Amino acid sequence: MTIWRSACLALAVAAIFPLPAAAQSNAELLKELRALRDRVTQLEDKLKTAEAAKPASAPVATAPGWAAAPVPAGMTDDQARELGRLAVKVDALEDQRDSSPFKGLVISGSIDPVFIYNRAQDRAGFQLLDNVGNDNGGYAYDNSFFGNATIDFQKEFEGGTQLRLTLMPDRGTGASIGGSIIHEASASIPLTDENTRLLVGQIPDWSGYELLPSVENKLITHNLLFDLIAPFTYTGAGLEVTRGDWVVKGVLANMNSTKRASGDKTPVLAYRADYTISEYAGVGFSGVHGKAYNPNDVSDTGLNLFEVDGFFIRGDWTLQGQASYGRQTDAAIGRNANDGLQDAQWWGLSALAAYKFDPRLEGVIRADYINNRKNGGGLLGFGADSINGIGPGFDGRDVDGNLIVRDGQHGANRYALSMGGNYRFNEYTLFKLEYRFDFADRRVFEYVDKGTFKKNNQLFGASVVVTF
Repeated sequence: MTIWRSACLALAVAAIFPLPAAAQSNAELLKELRALRDRVTQLEDKLKTAEAAKPASAPVATAPGWAAAPVPAGMTDDQARELGRLAVKVDALEDQRDSSPFKGLVISGSIDPVFIYNRAQDRAGFQLLDNVGNDNGGYAYDNSFFGNATIDFQKEFEGGTQLRLTLMPDRGTGASIGGSIIHEASASIPLTDENTRLLVGQIPDWSGYELLPSVENKLITHNLLFDLIAPFTYTGAGLEVTRGDWVVKGVLANMNSTKRASGDKTPVLAYRADYTISEYAGVGFSGVHGKAYNPNDVSDTGLNLFEVDGFFIRGDWTLQGQASYGRQTDAAIGRNANDGLQDAQWWGLSALAAYKFDPRLEGVIRADYINNRKNGGGLLGFGADSINGIGPGFDGRDVDGNLIVRDGQHGANRYALSMGGNYRFNEYTLFKLEYRFDFADRRVFEYVDKGTFKKNNQLFGASVVVTF
């Protein structure tokens, strides 16, 4: 009876694994498993009835080429033959599963249709798969990585090597730096052991407490630090080391570039370390040092970024926070008295609090601040910008449509306050709402319908995130 029950259990487990051909639907698989369970129950009842009789074993016919085997105690000849057929099927399914290229493969995906109303830009409508290239307005806080369609492939090979390929047309990191549909293409290869790994490929930025995928964010938009002073991605190689409660990783890479331009030979060093304080709390820090794109149309110049972030998640409460600092040589908007370039410098804070009113409904509030006063302003990859509110203030546009920047050495400090929430409609669907108020201490937001500039702007968003 033990052999019979083990064989049936093995068949049930093997049936769960995906096969490359003739895959069954969940409903069909469930129906077969229930039928098999009922059949096992019937046979067990018969065996219990016949157990006391202990009939003598007799040889039974088996598959061609097999030696005759005795009938297990308590089984009829028909039951023994059925057991033999099931054993052969289980062996075949296990062999097919183990040799299948789908072993260890996990496929997931999502879509994130978004409705955005932006008062200053005089725009309201749905956003989905909108290209973030410069020809379409470029990357902005109202046109961030949301409104995407994603498919993610993750595979772990025997020996521990992990491969990840994430496709995100028009909205991923690849679209932001060169029009590619590849958001991530990375491999993690164990070296001396599972806790010491080689990292290679295109890897999205890992700084801060907010994550890029919409399904992992509580609000629709991202915080100011994520959008305006953090890199997009790294292309290179490095190491990841896990020791106790510490996880440390770093890469030598191109920042925001899949290929360096002629004359550019210096990679950046990007790193992150995370420490788990308890099951409820953790802290991390990251940095980038090297040379990066300068928005003043000069060659890549020196860049130093550093940030620290942390979280506390317990019960219905989620608390997250981040502090960041950055400086880039010759990247400021304002010029000195000799019309020479100056360094851009900034620092920022962001904090988020969320509370679950019930297991499905969560309220969220987030506050952000960036101090960008020095040398007329200028942030990572951004010059004067009347959508994101970067610069010393604007007096209008000239006859060619270029912004008229005020003659000042003080850039605008930026603030943002977001309030909203999310509702888990079912296992696969998440609804989100957000009201966001952005403001600055200078007139840096252009109201395109009136041709004027103000110190504030309002945004409303709603989205549906559907995942599998």
